[in-house]
Amino acid sequence: MIIRSMSAELTIDEQTYRFDATEPIDISIPLNFNGPQPNAYGVVQASSEACVAGDLIGDTRRGGSCNFEQYTLIPHCNGTHTECAGHITTERISIRDCLQDVLVAARLITIDPSYAGDTEETYSMSIGAADRLITTQKIRNALASADGTALNSPDALVIRTLPNDDRKLTRQYLTDVPPYFTTEAMQLIVRLGIRHLLVDLPSVDRLFDEGRLSNHRIFWAIDQGSFEQVEIGRRGCSITELIYVPNGIADGPYLLNLQIAPFASDASPSRPILFRIEQN
Repeated sequence: MIIRSMSAELTIDEQTYRFDATEPIDISIPLNFNGPQPNAYGVVQASSEACVAGDLIGDTRRGGSCNFEQYTLIPHCNGTHTECAGHITTERISIRDCLQDVLVAARLITIDPSYAGDTEETYSMSIGAADRLITTQKIRNALASADGTALNSPDALVIRTLPNDDRKLTRQYLTDVPPYFTTEAMQLIVRLGIRHLLVDLPSVDRLFDEGRLSNHRIFWAIDQGSFEQVEIGRRGCSITELIYVPNGIADGPYLLNLQIAPFASDASPSRPILFRIEQN
């Protein structure tokens, strides 16, 4: 049986959404083991290697009866990944335990970051005027222009930055500092009640920030310089980095299905899926 369309309804916090479950929009970056892939901080690329045990070879191209490989990767740096507060706490908090939502209300916005020299907003360290920043004003403007008729208070915010093209699928984030959030912008995101933040950047913080991770700490309510979470209400919140949203996907309201591998770790490779919300 082939299902060409399937309209479904879902109620979240007393608000009902209609969507077509047969039209998922995958905004993850496929991880091409042993091929072109994005990379942050110049770490070793993700790779795969056929397992060999005596005469048993896990590669049909080499005479094996099936393919089975050993995969080596660094989730935080090798592609689309979702992380939890365990990224910076002494307690080994697991993303699998934190991420319990199957579908959440989300909003996609597009932002052209500002130059640091053109804003009075701040960051936790001294930065250059040429750094590009996601500011509170840019977020407010994008939210105001997005179609909000079907969505009142999203749990998830998906941010696409400009310029945007498929070079993000293989970009090497090392020498040029990519855009990042101001302190005030991250505080705004928390005040808006955003529990799941998704960005097409390698980090919500400055790529080289002297190890502060100040925006991560604001998002998870962890005091600056501390390694203990101080607000239990932010424990179930997640940050997803290195997504890619093609230009043909319109800003506006969606439902988000955030898929992860069942890793008992602070981060996991992930596959965020968007579903367009049907207007009444």
